[in-house]
Amino acid sequence: MVLSWIDWTVLSATLLTIVGYGTWVTRHNKSAQDYIKGGNTTRWWTIGLSVMATQASAITFLSTTGQAFSDGMGFVQFYFGLPIAMVIICAVFIPLYHRLKVYTAYEFLENRFDLKTRSLTAILFLIQRGLAAGITIFAPAIILSIVLEINIIYLNVIIGFLVIIYTVSGGTKAVTVTQKQQMFVIFAGMLAALFITLNLIPDEVSFTDALEIAGSSGRMEVLDFSFDLENRYTVWSGLIGGTFLALSYFGTDQSQVQRYLSGKSMKQMQMGLIFNGLLKVPMQFFILLVGVMVFVFYQFNPAPLNFIDASTETVLASEYGDEYRTLQQKQNILFNEKKALSLLMAKGNNESLKTQAYRLDSIEKAYRLESKFLIKKAIDSDYTIAYNNLKSEVDKLSANPKSENYIAKSEELDTLYKSSAKDTQTNDRDYMFIRFILNHLPVGLIGLLLAVILSAAMSSTASEINALATITSIDLYGRNVKGEKDEAHMVKVTKLFTLAWGIVAIIIACFANLAENLIQLVNIIGSIFYGNVLGIFLLAFFFKHIKGNAVFTGALITQVIIIIGWWYDWMPYLWLNLFGCVLVILIANMIQLLRNKD
Repeated sequence: MVLSWIDWTVLSATLLTIVGYGTWVTRHNKSAQDYIKGGNTTRWWTIGLSVMATQASAITFLSTTGQAFSDGMGFVQFYFGLPIAMVIICAVFIPLYHRLKVYTAYEFLENRFDLKTRSLTAILFLIQRGLAAGITIFAPAIILSIVLEINIIYLNVIIGFLVIIYTVSGGTKAVTVTQKQQMFVIFAGMLAALFITLNLIPDEVSFTDALEIAGSSGRMEVLDFSFDLENRYTVWSGLIGGTFLALSYFGTDQSQVQRYLSGKSMKQMQMGLIFNGLLKVPMQFFILLVGVMVFVFYQFNPAPLNFIDASTETVLASEYGDEYRTLQQKQNILFNEKKALSLLMAKGNNESLKTQAYRLDSIEKAYRLESKFLIKKAIDSDYTIAYNNLKSEVDKLSANPKSENYIAKSEELDTLYKSSAKDTQTNDRDYMFIRFILNHLPVGLIGLLLAVILSAAMSSTASEINALATITSIDLYGRNVKGEKDEAHMVKVTKLFTLAWGIVAIIIACFANLAENLIQLVNIIGSIFYGNVLGIFLLAFFFKHIKGNAVFTGALITQVIIIIGWWYDWMPYLWLNLFGCVLVILIANMIQLLRNKD
């Protein structure tokens, strides 16, 4: 799609203003205190917005809206543990960091244990956050490259280069002040998106009617109190697994710790995190609601079987083109039924209409799944036999979409789909929102929402490479490389590491592959490492008898077990945070007990 000059102007002006402002305001940073900790001048509202901007990457807006469009509001449960974690961090972590006047979270670990434990924890952070930094660039780049028909390598380089300019120049303060502007752009853009989406829904359909229509297909089911470990998002996984993930992320991840260590005082740091805790869940609820309203919009407007135009063109040009066209015709007939039913529901809803809506939604999901297999078969014929066999079984059971057999066979189809190495061609969930923006929103707002997506990518990437550089210079270079290192030297070295990590992030982005859902990929990467790191910090805080050798050995063993557990899918990834945290505490205690006996 070719953007209008108005959209290009809005997009370019927004991004260049943010980059220019951040570079200009922080151009005089000379000391390590200024460059790494922002001179400790940041107030609570800036801390809160900066913390939110660090977490709210482009993935948040592309994947979360797509998640809501496909599965509904249940993903918000993932964030239920965050407010609890904010209170604990304010009570335990911040007073300790403030009293010790640390530059990084891992300085404390050397004081408590030893240098090798500090270095190991820092390396674990560098691995997972380095990968995540590349994904935060890659996520919007791969999507925008397809919809705007721009080479993805160019977009990776452009996004990374813009971030490098002001992050290398101004350090932590540049990241913080630009994130405040970026969050204003993000809030304005998402509010405008919701308002316009509601206006695009027929006049006779009120907001309450829209919620009813979404609810009839299960998309307004926010809370799930089941204890089923196979269910990824429940109240319990959010409260327990989410709390441990948030404790690890906000309490030990330098990309977040560095945001509030720049605070003017301990009280300002604490207020900033409490502000984040109070606002984060409503913000995620709102973003999910935008995705749900886009779903409602498509009950009254035709939606493509697959939101990736290039994939549709590929399958239509293949030997499976006629099958795909037949499926499109079925989709068109189904759309007319959905639209008529939705208009009836707007006039007065009842259980009979809800049952019909659920049935039509199940049929549409089946069509979408079938379209993905046709695309896969057009690309990779290895799926043909397995697809035909499973599809035949599912068709026989489709008369009762709520039956256990139908659900089980549908899950087998889904598993087969996920196993493909060519998922980049069919996984259109992350493309839904951007395709909706480009096809249905007015000129000017398109440019603003593209600026929202790129601003979010820049804000989270800037925090990450800023933190990666700080950890590398302070925890590894500063403590393990001998020689005199004055303030000017450390600022110069940190700038060089910032540049280096920015380049690494661009390289990772250029070699990344699109996962089933990007926001899940980022959280999975975090869950593999965060539980272990949190456990190390809890050992430091509360287990005074544990020594450095026991923690170091326990952490290595735990990390190996967690990676094995993730690889063999022992449990939903959120529970890996609790599992890793408990495991390292138990193993370290056992090792220390054995050492004491010796």
